[in-house]
Amino acid sequence: MQRFEGQVAVITGGARGIGLGVARRLASEGARVAIWDLRGAAAAAETLPGAVGFEVDVSDEASVGAALEATERAFDRIDILVTAAGITGETRPVQGHPYATWRQVIDIHLGGVFLCARAVLDGMVARDYGRIVTVASVAGKEGNPNASSYSAAKAGIIGFTKSLGKELAETGVRANVIAPGLIDTPLMEQLPPEQVAFSLSKIPQNRFGTIEEVAAMIAFVASPECSFNSGSVFDISGGRATY
Repeated sequence: MQRFEGQVAVITGGARGIGLGVARRLASEGARVAIWDLRGAAAAAETLPGAVGFEVDVSDEASVGAALEATERAFDRIDILVTAAGITGETRPVQGHPYATWRQVIDIHLGGVFLCARAVLDGMVARDYGRIVTVASVAGKEGNPNASSYSAAKAGIIGFTKSLGKELAETGVRANVIAPGLIDTPLMEQLPPEQVAFSLSKIPQNRFGTIEEVAAMIAFVASPECSFNSGSVFDISGGRATY
């Protein structure tokens, strides 16, 4: 299928993990891809036909603005935004947790989603078409112990996307959110083994999800086929989240 022929997709965090998997999937279906990442964006873009890569700090307003201008110079438009940039942050209790490191996770995840979504909205609304797909987590629905910053940030992304989806419901722009469970990505290397084991114990399928499975779901949500959803949460958690 070439569902994205003629469309331009921006993938934040697209140099690795879920972001790179999504970039590959959308490119395979005809999209021209712009990878926004703090490191490795240009190298990742070289692996995809016609792609471009820009170094972007999604938590910095000026950096996001510069990436928007560079992408529009390269491709004239942005039809799809997938926000996959993120870090796990420190795994530790709230008691004694430094505010600076807690806030860093919030700024990258939630602040980054806000800044990137706001950046692409003017063009999408003007053309009356667009797809914004934010990447949250089942942690944002349930909250994981010793991961308060990550859980709070992902919960914020869910709430933000629900709000944005309703704001855009009468336009041709759709905003929806993906809530993955434990996915086998390099991000897992940032987690202590006991945290990984805890999360795996919550999954009825008793396995990790794959990047390809998440990319397939995001591809649907980013496509013209996903038209009657506004601010919806799409779970992909091996049966952990069923609500």
